[in-house]
Amino acid sequence: MADITLFGDPVKTWGELPEVGTQAPGFSLITNNLEVTTLDDFKGTKLIINIFPSIDTQTCALSVRRFNEKASGLENTKILCVSRDLPFAQDRFCAAEGLENVITLSDYRNDNFGENYGVMIDGGKLSGLHSRAIVVIDENGVVKYTEQVPELKDEPNYDAALNAL
Repeated sequence: MADITLFGDPVKTWGELPEVGTQAPGFSLITNNLEVTTLDDFKGTKLIINIFPSIDTQTCALSVRRFNEKASGLENTKILCVSRDLPFAQDRFCAAEGLENVITLSDYRNDNFGENYGVMIDGGKLSGLHSRAIVVIDENGVVKYTEQVPELKDEPNYDAALNAL
């Protein structure tokens, strides 16, 4: 369990982020077209997984915008923005913002992504949503970097995630 905070109040997650150097856990997430996509669909591609509670909050929206900005110059790399938001909300946000360099994916069906990646919030106001975290995976499916953001309202370390590639 990770001990994080929300405006200074303690929050716990169901587990821990995947360990650096291990194979990334598989996942099954929903695209904006309501199709299932899995980790295997990204084989041979480097991934930055930007995980957050909801795209409709200030910091979450900012992280999607920032990664969209930084992703334009990356080779063989996809930025996956994962939350429990419905795909319709994710698609609406990206369309309104003109974001084309990130892929938003939904865990609204709760196919164990939150548990497998150790980001499911356990208890409190945000129970069942994901914590703010980053997981970087290389083209061979190996975890290269993780960050569990200690305070949910704070942004992740974008440079550290990008440098892990």
